[in-house]
Amino acid sequence: MIAREIKPGIQLIASVHWERRLFDSLIPLPEGTSYNAYLVKGSEATAIIDATDPELSNDLMSQLEGVEKIDYIVSNHTEQDHSGVIPELIEKYPEAQILCSAKAQEMLSTHIGLPEERFRVVKDGETVSLGDKTLRFVYTPWVHWPETMSTFVPESKILFSCDFFGSHLATSDTFVTDKAETFRAAKRYYAEIMMPFRAAIINNIKKLEPLDFDMIAPSHGPVHQDPGFILEAYRKWISPQVANEVCLPYITMHGSTKLMVDHLVDALVKRGVKVHVFDLNVTDIGDLAMSLVDAATLIAAAPTVHVNAHPKLVYAAYVANMIRPKVKYAAIIGSYGWATKQVEQIAGLIPNIKAEVLGSIMQKGLPTAETFAQLDALADAVAKAHAEDPDVV
Repeated sequence: MIAREIKPGIQLIASVHWERRLFDSLIPLPEGTSYNAYLVKGSEATAIIDATDPELSNDLMSQLEGVEKIDYIVSNHTEQDHSGVIPELIEKYPEAQILCSAKAQEMLSTHIGLPEERFRVVKDGETVSLGDKTLRFVYTPWVHWPETMSTFVPESKILFSCDFFGSHLATSDTFVTDKAETFRAAKRYYAEIMMPFRAAIINNIKKLEPLDFDMIAPSHGPVHQDPGFILEAYRKWISPQVANEVCLPYITMHGSTKLMVDHLVDALVKRGVKVHVFDLNVTDIGDLAMSLVDAATLIAAAPTVHVNAHPKLVYAAYVANMIRPKVKYAAIIGSYGWATKQVEQIAGLIPNIKAEVLGSIMQKGLPTAETFAQLDALADAVAKAHAEDPDVV
C-alpha cells in the first residue's frame, strides 16, 4: 500500500492483512483485516498515531521512507497489532517521544519492553501543539482495554479512535464506499470485541459527542467520512432495544436434538418470531456473536454426552457468556440417553447473561408427541414475552 492523504497534512498509512483468517487465535477473520497508522504533519512538528502489527512492519516502514523526522508517536492502545512496531519507530526516529495515557505507559513497558525515558504521559483533555494542528487526547477506557484513548485534531475535524468504531476488513479503499459491507464487518467487530464493554461504550460516546469532527479514522478498516453512519450503528447496538429474534445454536449426535430444533423453529416462525439457527459443527463463532447483538432470546440445544452438555455447546456457552449480550430471555432444550445434568451445567456457564429463563426441555431418546407439545408451549412463551416487552422492536 501507499500512504494516502485523507485531510490536508494527514495521511493514512494502512497495512492490509489480506490473508489473515484468525485474530488472537480465537476470532475468525473471513474478510481479513487492516492496521491503520496516521501521519499528522503540522507546521512545526510531526506525529504518527498508532503503528501496525509486527508481522507487517515492512508495510509501515516503507511508507515512511522520506519522512525524515517524527516528533511524537501517539499510542492510543497498547495491543500489539497497534504498538508492536513502536520499537522500530523509536530506533528510526531517536528524538521521538511516545505520547500515551498513564495506564498505557505501564502496559507498553511490560508488553513491548519500551524504555521509560521515551514516554510522555498525557492527561485526559491535554493538548500537544504541532504548530497549525493540535493533538487533543480524550481518554476512552475499556474500548476494549483499560488504557485506551482517542486523539482529536480540532483544526482538521478528525477523530482517531483506534479500535473504537473499527472493522476487521481487508480493503484497498481509503474511505467507506460500501456501507452494507462495512456495517457487517463493524457489527462483527463490535460483537466479538466491544460488546462486553457496552456500559463503557455508552459513556465514551457521550464523552465524544461534544467534539466537532466530520471524520472518524479507526485503526482497523476504512475511514468514516460519514461519522453519523457508524455512530448511529453503535447507538443501536448499545441501546436496551432488542429484536423479535431468537439465536439458536445447536449440535446433534443421533438426530433427536435436530428433530426438536426443527419443530421449535417452525413453531416460532408460525408465531411471527425470526430465528437464526447455528449448527455448531460448522458455524463461524463470529456469526453467532453477531446474532447475539440483536436477538431478544437465546435458546441452546444439544444432546448429553456422559451426563454433561456436549463440548461444542459448552464452548458456545462460554463464548456467549464472555461477550455479555443483552438478550432478555433464554431456554435450553436437548436430548439424553440415560441421565443428564446439562441444564444445570449450561446455566452455570452463563452467569453474565441476565436473562429470564422461559423453560428447559430435555427429552430421553426420540422426541414424542408430548415433547412437541412442550416445544409449542415454549414457542408460545417466547412469542408472548417478545410481544409484551417494550424493548423488543
